[in-house]
Amino acid sequence: MLWPRVDTRRHFIALLVGLVVLAWLALIVWGRSPYGRFLSHEELGEVGLGLSGGGIGLSLVFVLGWTVMTVAMMLPTSLPLFSLFQRIVRQRPDASRLLALLIAGYIVIWSAFGLAAHVGDRGIHAGVERVVWLDENAWLLMAGVLFLAGVYQFTPLKYLCLDKCRSPYSFITEHWHGSHEHMQSLKLGLHHGLFCVGCCWSLMLLMFAVGVGNVGWMLALGAVMATEKNMPWGRRLSAPLGLVLIASGVTVAALGTPLTGSPL
Repeated sequence: MLWPRVDTRRHFIALLVGLVVLAWLALIVWGRSPYGRFLSHEELGEVGLGLSGGGIGLSLVFVLGWTVMTVAMMLPTSLPLFSLFQRIVRQRPDASRLLALLIAGYIVIWSAFGLAAHVGDRGIHAGVERVVWLDENAWLLMAGVLFLAGVYQFTPLKYLCLDKCRSPYSFITEHWHGSHEHMQSLKLGLHHGLFCVGCCWSLMLLMFAVGVGNVGWMLALGAVMATEKNMPWGRRLSAPLGLVLIASGVTVAALGTPLTGSPL
């Protein structure tokens, strides 16, 4: 009896897209619920984030929200690598486990970055609260973030990491050798996550300026990063984007007030 051939690649992409959609829905529902304030680092600061058990718990809630945001924003930008890896291992009986380890390693790196950024952000806000002048001119923080993100768009490290992200086949062959497959799958996800963070960390920091959980900005930044990493002409977007960010930072500094408005 002949069984119909199952298109595992199509099923995998459908599953990954479904996961991304669920992440977006979870963020939208969470943001509109009474617990939406836990997606905002500003609100968490008001609640208090010391070294107490409660503070650590709230930090973990924030990192959980950041991780869901990573799934929503960053998984789509790495779909070419995930899809290519699925085609390479699809004949293996443990293909699903290998894919899960790859994606898990990728998400772990972004979650670690979210935690590090959150700790740094809390340190900055603690410093602002102690310095009256900074507290009265907090808009300088947004100007600094915008300017930093813009300048980073022109650095060699940015382009090194971007080129790695734009070459999924070369990246897989460099890190996947077919032995100790489970460990290599996890390491492949970790390495890809590191280069992805190296490519996009400054843009993701903008979420701290506009508010983690802001769906409009998430859509805009996610689209920009996906275009930059995957479209044939995406590499040429980096410099103009850097100029826009630098100009925005200078504008905020000149006006002495944060830019208002958002995509939503």
